[in-house]
Amino acid sequence: MKKDIQIPEVTNVEIAIVYEYNDIYKTDDWNVYIINNKDVDLEMVVIVSQGFSETKTTSLLRKKLEKLPANSFAKVELIQPELFQLNNRFQVSFFEGNMLFDKTFIFKQNTVKEGALRMISEIKKRGVLAK
Repeated sequence: MKKDIQIPEVTNVEIAIVYEYNDIYKTDDWNVYIINNKDVDLEMVVIVSQGFSETKTTSLLRKKLEKLPANSFAKVELIQPELFQLNNRFQVSFFEGNMLFDKTFIFKQNTVKEGALRMISEIKKRGVLAK
């Protein structure tokens, strides 16, 4: 019975952690973005994030977006640099048409740092993409 269940592969959806200047607070902040490189809108996007290591686990954070338009991006949350010492997991679920998609993105511990920043063309800011 399990062999009859088809789980569609998620493509052209990415999670990025971006280092950017905050005009309101006059600080440099790290923010998490979701990027939709598809030519279709994503609906009911749910993002569950958590930091973890062998000895520590953070609280679960949940974020919902009603719609993420085609070829766009959205800021998900602010992330504290202290969390980069942990693995950071982002579980993304969404509907594309009538089909449910799900993918887990992970930033491994100590991989998010200023030296790893690259230009992310969709956002036009420097950041790190999840593997």
